[in-house]
Amino acid sequence: MQQIRRANCTTDYIQYNASFAYNIMMTSNDDEQKIEKKIGEALGLEMAAQKAVEELGSKGLLDKGGMKDKLEKMRKQANNHQTDLEELMGNLSESQGLDSSIIQKVANETVQKGSEMMKAYLGETPDASEAIEFLCLAEGGEVTHYEVLSAMTKKLVKDRKFSAKVKAILEEEKKHLQLCTKLAKQIAVQ
Repeated sequence: MQQIRRANCTTDYIQYNASFAYNIMMTSNDDEQKIEKKIGEALGLEMAAQKAVEELGSKGLLDKGGMKDKLEKMRKQANNHQTDLEELMGNLSESQGLDSSIIQKVANETVQKGSEMMKAYLGETPDASEAIEFLCLAEGGEVTHYEVLSAMTKKLVKDRKFSAKVKAILEEEKKHLQLCTKLAKQIAVQ
């Protein structure tokens, strides 16, 4: 009888540990998916920002009030952010097992969504004021995504270089938002 109790206890113990391990694995997989998605969105927003500045500039919507040069600098910084994220993404794929193809897929989807949002926001005949206000909206989205990504990296990413780069990009994105807001105010009163 005692052997049966021990066997039941052992079976219960094994089932408990298997369940515990499964829950840890699920949490880990869920965390990986969350961080892959957020990195992909941040990467996609950097790509979309570049695309938006290029498209709006080509339509002459950024020519007012000296905006073009300032926004071109911002576009180049977005390109640098994209490059930095792609390099760090490769490191995270190796060190933490993140799937770079999923991150890239989310990035591409985010670029598409950004293009659709810009088209819907600007309509058929946008002016310079609407163009810069859209860029303010986009920069606000980037700031929010990097704030969330920064919080996530504290818990979910062990790579200090990645965390430091996210914080540095966040600070630049805050400056981009301030610049866009300043330019929007200037255009509004001209």
